[in-house]
Amino acid sequence: MIEEIKPKKIYTTEEARDFLKISSSTMKRMLKKGIIKAYKVGGTYRIWGDEILQLVSPKLEKKVYRTYNKIREKTRRTIERW
Repeated sequence: MIEEIKPKKIYTTEEARDFLKISSSTMKRMLKKGIIKAYKVGGTYRIWGDEILQLVSPKLEKKVYRTYNKIREKTRRTIERW
């Protein structure tokens, strides 16, 4: 049974990974790059539900798509110059 993500609840990295359906290495990479804000408590990370919800929001999806298109276009122009 999938639990609803509550914005004001604090989750572990394992719980966040389950919600996002990502691997532990992807979670580590997202934490390291600051894609997910987390707070270290006693040697483990804690993540607010708001942070998880932002990752799955349609606003973020549009922003990611625009960024992807910019990178793709820049790569295409670079290849054409060669």
